Amino acid sequence: MIIHAMNRPSELLNGIAPLTHLGVIAVQGDDAASFLQGQLTQDFALLPDSEARLAAYCNPKGRMLASFIGFKRNGEILLVVSRDILASTLKRLSMYVLRAKARLRDATAEFALYGLAGDAASSAGTGAPWRRIDAGSSTIVSLYPAVGQARALWVGPAEAPPPAGPILSTDLWAWSEVVSGVPTLSLPVVEAFVPQMVNYESVGGVNFKKGCYPGQEVVARSQFRGTLKRRAWLAHANTELKTGQEVFHESDPDQPAGAVVEAAPAPGGGWDAIVSLQLSATEHGRVTAGSAAGVELSLQPPPYPLLADV
Repeated sequence: MIIHAMNRPSELLNGIAPLTHLGVIAVQGDDAASFLQGQLTQDFALLPDSEARLAAYCNPKGRMLASFIGFKRNGEILLVVSRDILASTLKRLSMYVLRAKARLRDATAEFALYGLAGDAASSAGTGAPWRRIDAGSSTIVSLYPAVGQARALWVGPAEAPPPAGPILSTDLWAWSEVVSGVPTLSLPVVEAFVPQMVNYESVGGVNFKKGCYPGQEVVARSQFRGTLKRRAWLAHANTELKTGQEVFHESDPDQPAGAVVEAAPAPGGGWDAIVSLQLSATEHGRVTAGSAAGVELSLQPPPYPLLADV
């Protein structure tokens, strides 16, 4: 294993990027919060207006079907989700509404979403991750930083003017998502990971004190019985990496040791990625993507402390 000093051109990470790869599910009704409380890994029953929530939606085996950034707005709860899994996620969640007073809809067309980085984020009043503030008719959610630069999610009415600031390329924003170490689940990796395999418990994506939700027993057992076998690391390669690509360790060339969770071209050349790996694969030896003979990965720990399993 090679520990890589990841390129950190932080001066490039400054501006506003349209986030057309994301969509919005709106949940409305008297039981909106209690319904989500019984479906997702985070606490929506006690969600204050000043905060957003990172959350996962899991199947009964604890594997992630979707991830969201959720917050309250104008009497409903908005869930920001990868657009390529929005329709299937909306359909599945809607199946479990039953008698709850909650209505779910695809509200993507009603909103414009932007990523703010660097000065554009700082000037918007960002703070600790998942802090939520209003800016006129828009909502700003602070995200985890990338290479020391502040970042935020801006959600406003579709007809509202975009936030002010220089244009940031979508590739640079995608790279900032990767090096922040907080992945957004997308179609190639649906049902591939328990939340802890992508460090969600360490970045505010799992609440271990809330009530039941699909997969809760698996998620809790993974945390409290010392059975965590995989974690997410940052990785770099000289050639393209793809979300969902298998990752191998030289000690067992026939069996994958993990997978690429999210990847983006690095501004300094090559590709950076979040990879979910068996802990044993991060200790020593050659790690490759695609096959045992594939491109070698250099690894780096995530840029935040991990919540220890107990």
